Amino acid sequence: MPSVAFYTLGCKVNFYDTEAIWQQFKNAGYEQVDFETTTADVYLINTCTVTNTGDKKSRQIIRRAIRRNPDAVIAVTGCYAQTSPAEIMAIPGVDLVIGTQDRDKLMTYIADIETDRKPVNAVRNIMKTREFEELDVPDFSDRTRAFLKIQEGCNNFCTFCIIPWSRGLSRSRDPQSVIAQARQLVAAGYKEIVLTGIHTGGYGDDLENFDLADLLWELDKIDGLERIRISSIEASQIDAKMIDVLNRSSKMCRHLHIPLQAGDDAVLKRMRRKYTVEEFAAKIEQLHEAMPGVAITTDIIVGFPGETDEMFENGYRFMERMKFAEMHVFPYSKRTGTPAARMEDQVDEEIKNDRVHRLIDLSEHMQLAYAKPYVGQTLSVIPERDYKGAPGTGFVMGYSDNYLQVVFNGDESLVGRLCRVRITEAGVNECRGELLAVEDTLTGANKTTAAV
Repeated sequence: MPSVAFYTLGCKVNFYDTEAIWQQFKNAGYEQVDFETTTADVYLINTCTVTNTGDKKSRQIIRRAIRRNPDAVIAVTGCYAQTSPAEIMAIPGVDLVIGTQDRDKLMTYIADIETDRKPVNAVRNIMKTREFEELDVPDFSDRTRAFLKIQEGCNNFCTFCIIPWSRGLSRSRDPQSVIAQARQLVAAGYKEIVLTGIHTGGYGDDLENFDLADLLWELDKIDGLERIRISSIEASQIDAKMIDVLNRSSKMCRHLHIPLQAGDDAVLKRMRRKYTVEEFAAKIEQLHEAMPGVAITTDIIVGFPGETDEMFENGYRFMERMKFAEMHVFPYSKRTGTPAARMEDQVDEEIKNDRVHRLIDLSEHMQLAYAKPYVGQTLSVIPERDYKGAPGTGFVMGYSDNYLQVVFNGDESLVGRLCRVRITEAGVNECRGELLAVEDTLTGANKTTAAV
């Protein structure tokens, strides 16, 4: 039986795409082997280009695969493959470069290469692509939450970001296809579906009279689906229709990831973000009203070109005011080919570092403040795995609908099932709890909404 090994860099969408590519190999009779420990017949590297470091790491992994088995077919896909195919083709030993489209033709390309060993550059202009690439994932090898990709590409062109050039413009998956795959995932036993995409909230921008809120209502009707989570959504995309779904659907998770990026209007403008801090604050306030106890998590870029001490302090105070449940903090990293990389007033690395640490401390403080009111509350938790990956510890770990990571007593038979758990202790990255009951069919009326 031929074998394939995968290595995925970057975001959740890339991990979804790798799972979808694995389905093609599986259907063609391949077995999947470990990239690090086993020699494979085909190595597929799914690359990232969000930073220059992503490019460099991608090249390192490609070279590592070639060293592992010089006779193997080396195939490279993903964002770095899309933006810089010539750079990758120049690495001796690479057989196939395919970008972020046409991946349904992968097996044909690989069969051709196995026959005549001629390297193939299959990358074409992503900016001309208007169709969503249908790649189904009926199940996930090691997850209890199913990811469902509903959208591809982005129209925003923020000044720090290369992604529209690697993923193309926004395109939505056909609603019927989304619903069909969601039903398939529920039939496979998944209780929670995470909707994902490059710019998930942009779903429907290219459809007629059908947007993300409409899709959520359709998913809400699926029997057996207990939780719907949106991986990320922009503040500007949260309209009255979206707030109505969040308010009335019993299946929507009380957790939204809404990237802020900067808490100062001058920085936001230079980033070419589509909101002011006060517009952002107004949306957050509406969400708290619609969904009491909602966890809002966010992304922050620190040390964007031109960010002065005063702008940073403004942002710090604004983030404090927003009471985020968690912040993902990144130092600004120059991305070759973006307008921000050419801006004059780049911020000194040491200053960036100091600001990053201050915001990480703030994030931890806010995480704890968000978790504390839930001590004594009973929440529904779906265990994902044995605690810290050590079977037999007597503890499992999972997420509540409002994204608290909860560790509680139990064994692996609970993985993927809905558990009622009382929170006994709040922590920064994880809370402790005790198992009260297992309820595989939890109705909306049984959900606990804590008054926070």
